[in-house]
Amino acid sequence: MPHPRPTIAVGALGGTIASRSDAPGGAVSPTLDAASLVAAVPELADVADVDAATLATLPSPSVGLAQVRAALDFAERTVAAGAKGVVLTHGTDTLEETAWLLDLCWPHPEPIVVTGAMRHLEALSPDGAANVLAACRVAADDDTRGLGVVACLDETIHAARFVQKTDSTALSTFRSPGWGPLGRVIEGRVRLAMRPARRHPALPMPSRDEVRVPVVEALLADDGWHLATVLAARPAGLVISGAGAGHVSAEAAPAVERALATGLPVVLASRTGAGSTLVNTYGYVGSEAHLLGLGAIGAGFLHARKARLLLQVLLDAGADLPTIRHEFDRRGS
Repeated sequence: MPHPRPTIAVGALGGTIASRSDAPGGAVSPTLDAASLVAAVPELADVADVDAATLATLPSPSVGLAQVRAALDFAERTVAAGAKGVVLTHGTDTLEETAWLLDLCWPHPEPIVVTGAMRHLEALSPDGAANVLAACRVAADDDTRGLGVVACLDETIHAARFVQKTDSTALSTFRSPGWGPLGRVIEGRVRLAMRPARRHPALPMPSRDEVRVPVVEALLADDGWHLATVLAARPAGLVISGAGAGHVSAEAAPAVERALATGLPVVLASRTGAGSTLVNTYGYVGSEAHLLGLGAIGAGFLHARKARLLLQVLLDAGADLPTIRHEFDRRGS
């Protein structure tokens, strides 16, 4: 007897994949709902029964914690009702951040697969339908259980922790710098090459919509003015996107020291886009050893954008500095 098809829940959040113009040749914006996106992929009938819902119709720069929280609630409800996996369609500009935030808070073995499109429906060769189909294949595959949240675009599967948008327009924009993808979808078959070494316990989704954790990048000729200006706004925490393996200038270091002296959580990431922050290789003023010695927290392999979200989640949960340090040690390693 043939096996019954699994149920896959598809939640639409907007983005290029849902965009069209009001007039031929005009600029596009997201207007299409989830039912329209699913109807455009008749091949899904061979993969799964699809339960589609429109969660938002926003360009991804406008997606906030409220929409991510709604996506998490949707995933929880549909998995509890029997869905084998969840697909979320999303704009690509902030897709990696939504995927990571969901990954921090997702406790179930059923996968969440985040996908989108680089070319809208009115472009010469739109990629949205192919991405939805591949994402549903990933969500329905037995081997993807336990992966947590992944991104699947261009028939390539990436862990939420490492995936980054690396090109403003290329179809192959999503990559996992320094690590590579988990697998690919080839001839309709999900083929995994590797799995993450471990998954950590889920954290609570922030209950507030505000993210009061700025990211300040270390730059050439940085005299500390940017840091001082941001700190004057009294943020809840701070992420420094440091030069190299996590460095700031000697002139900017005193601002970091003053912030740490007040008990502000300060996380030190690397602006390079790949590789880990260091611990004790460099010892000059403004180096990683100097800043960590003052009490800064290393982000490890986490990009500053993702370190910001982890810090926000922990602060919203009321974590103290030792707990924050512990979570970054294990989630950024």
